Amino acid sequence: ALLSSAVLADEMKEFRDWRAGCDNVKRCAALSLPREDDSSIAYLRLERSAGADAPVALVLRVLGDWKTPSVLVGLKLDGAAFPVSKEAVPDESGTLSLTFQPAEVAAFLEAARKATQLTVDAPGLTATVSLSGSVAAMLWIDEQQGRLDTTSALIRKGRGTTVPAALSLPITIAKAAAGTLSQADKKALTTAMRKELTRQGEDLCEDDEVLIDSDEAWLLDGGRHLIGLACSRGAYNLTTAFWLVQGKDVATAKPVRLPHGESDTDNTLVNADFDPKTGRLAFFSRGRGIGDCGIIGSFAWTGEAFTRTGFSMMGECRGVAPADWITLYRRAVE
Repeated sequence: ALLSSAVLADEMKEFRDWRAGCDNVKRCAALSLPREDDSSIAYLRLERSAGADAPVALVLRVLGDWKTPSVLVGLKLDGAAFPVSKEAVPDESGTLSLTFQPAEVAAFLEAARKATQLTVDAPGLTATVSLSGSVAAMLWIDEQQGRLDTTSALIRKGRGTTVPAALSLPITIAKAAAGTLSQADKKALTTAMRKELTRQGEDLCEDDEVLIDSDEAWLLDGGRHLIGLACSRGAYNLTTAFWLVQGKDVATAKPVRLPHGESDTDNTLVNADFDPKTGRLAFFSRGRGIGDCGIIGSFAWTGEAFTRTGFSMMGECRGVAPADWITLYRRAVE
């Protein structure tokens, strides 16, 4: 249910223990999934943009409770030492990041054709990364980017040199909100909107004092207002529904079209945050409290509508940080 209504045309591909996906300009990523019962979390993330000369980015993440400022990490492929041994500094969350250099990426891609498992050794920790499905995932990426049988292919190399050029990233010009509303004006608008929903017999939003205190309203432009009503709350998710209203007449309210809403009504978002200074509307639907699975997306107000500008997802809750989720759609925002 977490992903059913939000995916639409966007989707990730499953390749045994790996997931892969591409965005709208064919920048593709492949990600290994830690096992559900792994006590130590480690995973690989490979990313490559379209175009013949696009480099391959490969990074290993290792989560741990480290006792020293820096950590020496060693790698083995099916028990044989892999020629990458690095000292890494954990970030604030305790995650180590090992970025592979071009020669190391090439060595890994060659070894991954036959290896089944990458073992990560660090002080007080041994973690494993399954390579089952990695070759199929990278082969799929080659196919999406038109690299099969070319010199730049990850897996199925050939003599060809013609690869489709990278597409330009579409651009959205975002428009900031025209001004701020007083608390009294916000309260008047949101209260009127709730009364209008009741008059229409609409039961989208629960009538709860805690939720009502989270209602918001903003002045956009041309006398239009954006109203966000807090409709339901769970342990770590708050669902908000949005309407555009001309002036203060809530009878003119029109649901905001947000095609990646989390319910059958497409004007709802989970854990939404609107920034009036930039016109950006972001959301983060958590699959569970620690936020290692779910959906992340963003929209931008153009003066006419909210245009989708970003969409990433992770369907399995396996300890993968949101920054590493597969991006399936993006636009540049100016």
